[in-house]
Amino acid sequence: MYNLSHFKVKDPLKILAFMKEHSFVTLCGADAQGKPVATHVPVFVDQVEGELILSGHIMRSSDHHLAFEENPQVMAVFHGAHAYISASWYTKPDQASTWNYMTVHASGGIRFTDQQALLDILKRTTDHFENNPDSPAGFDKMGEEYVHRLSKAIVAFEIKVDNIDHVFKLSQNKDDVTYEQIINKLLEGDAQAQAIAAEMRKSRK
Repeated sequence: MYNLSHFKVKDPLKILAFMKEHSFVTLCGADAQGKPVATHVPVFVDQVEGELILSGHIMRSSDHHLAFEENPQVMAVFHGAHAYISASWYTKPDQASTWNYMTVHASGGIRFTDQQALLDILKRTTDHFENNPDSPAGFDKMGEEYVHRLSKAIVAFEIKVDNIDHVFKLSQNKDDVTYEQIINKLLEGDAQAQAIAAEMRKSRK
């Protein structure tokens, strides 16, 4: 993690909001032999009795499922927008160009849940992303036999988060003129660049 004080926020609610907004994570770990594994999965971010809990589901008996059973210490990486920042946009361009980005690393122990919790997370996931109680793809519209077969192929998990670190690298260490020039140049770029420009605008209000 790129730990410089310029690129940190003091309000934990901002970090939590970022995690909830960017909840399709890269879930990383290692097996008992130290071989790294990773998977990409949506998670829910909940505060339960003062603890931060991530929950979701993954394919059963995959390399990452087996590794997480052997070694339950995992890290969920939350990704936001990112963009190249050219030094030509600086008031003093004789410096290195860089990259602006936002990310949160949440580490903790993973545990796999029982069948009822799996069904609960399947229903919650489907209903949340369908966001339409009348959708034909809603959980309650799935046949019982299909749900039974589906639940045999996947496993639900919960991660009790015991450490969070973050980098919101948004050119906070630049002078005001350079800062505005970077924003203006980013606004001419693609959707990722424009998203970083919007975050920069918010961060220096």
